[in-house]
Amino acid sequence: MLEKLKEGLKALVDALTKTELTEEKLESVFWDLRLRLAECDVAMEVVDELEKEIVRVLKGERVGRLASRRRVVLEKLREVLMKMFEEAGKIDLEEEIRKKGEKPYVVVFLGVNGVGKTTTIAKIAHWLKKRGYSVVLACSDTFRAGAIEQLAQHAERLKVRMISRPYGADPASVAYDAIQHAKARGIDVVLIDTAGRMQTSRNLMEEMRKIVRVSEPDMVVFVGDALTGNDAVNQAREFNEQVGIDAIVLAKMDADTKGGAAVSVVKVTGKPIIFIGTGQGYEDLQTFDPEEFVSSILPKG
Repeated sequence: MLEKLKEGLKALVDALTKTELTEEKLESVFWDLRLRLAECDVAMEVVDELEKEIVRVLKGERVGRLASRRRVVLEKLREVLMKMFEEAGKIDLEEEIRKKGEKPYVVVFLGVNGVGKTTTIAKIAHWLKKRGYSVVLACSDTFRAGAIEQLAQHAERLKVRMISRPYGADPASVAYDAIQHAKARGIDVVLIDTAGRMQTSRNLMEEMRKIVRVSEPDMVVFVGDALTGNDAVNQAREFNEQVGIDAIVLAKMDADTKGGAAVSVVKVTGKPIIFIGTGQGYEDLQTFDPEEFVSSILPKG
């Protein structure tokens, strides 16, 4: 997992450790870094930030021993990467539910078809149930063939209620019905699945905005597929600009060999990753830990 990003950052540390830190040499090192990180699906905004901060601290740096310089480079890399995650903030879903107090807590999920959005919703429903919360699912994807049946299967396996209407019905009305159902029965959390035909579709974005207006969610979550790299980053940017998101879930992180999507989606949206998907089972959902992630991609000192 994340092998290419690890290799790219290791190459950067090795190059900066062994290279005389003149302006020309630094430019050469960072040109190579740009190529390597682009292959890892790291957004240019992230590369620019890394280059700016590392050049600033190393330019004219007179570190005698290579080991000392390596330590300086590693510390700066860690600092810059952690700063990106810290600036995006941190969201603890369970804490947010407790903080609201009033039922239900409403979450709308956005994302294009095929990224694992519906499976992610089922995983989060399972995660909530394990913590003692009651859940109702809403199928506001009334467009994609099989969407209602797919969510219904998860609801049946998880033993939770699902609210749906026939295909072609108004998606916002399904969300509204689910929230009213939860209010009437004292259900803790409503999880709303939505359509995802194309992130560039004007009609889709208007549909998403309508669902958000009607449901007035406590949280809007973008679900992206880590394996799609820059596509996931561009989708996150588009949904954030067109609809607005509060948090991110990255699915299929267990199979991601490149690793750049996690850093990039946070940088381009300014929103935190709350969960990562690590498999197909309901248990394969992990709370995202930025410190653990950064430690895993940086070479050892």
